[in-house]
Amino acid sequence: MKVSELCKMIEDSIRSGRYPLETETQKKFASMLQVINKSDSEDLHDANIRIETRVQDLYVVSNYVPNIQHLPGVIELDVVDSFKMICRKLDRLDQGIKLK
Repeated sequence: MKVSELCKMIEDSIRSGRYPLETETQKKFASMLQVINKSDSEDLHDANIRIETRVQDLYVVSNYVPNIQHLPGVIELDVVDSFKMICRKLDRLDQGIKLK
């Protein structure tokens, strides 16, 4: 499997509701999620795999080494966690704007 194929699969899984979305913010922004391969290669065995999880202008870049056992699953869990973290940030930003 290519890295970009894995990214697309994870993105589609979150958008389709395969993972339970816990907040209205997560439901709202699931359609805007982008999971992007920032690596120099498509190979999951490459020495430096970089995955960007992005919602609008907020993003998280995670780095991986190829010798992690169950690497695709680890990447999948990290993307889900990064998406939820970004949504919490968006919630806080939205609340800050409403308070002003």
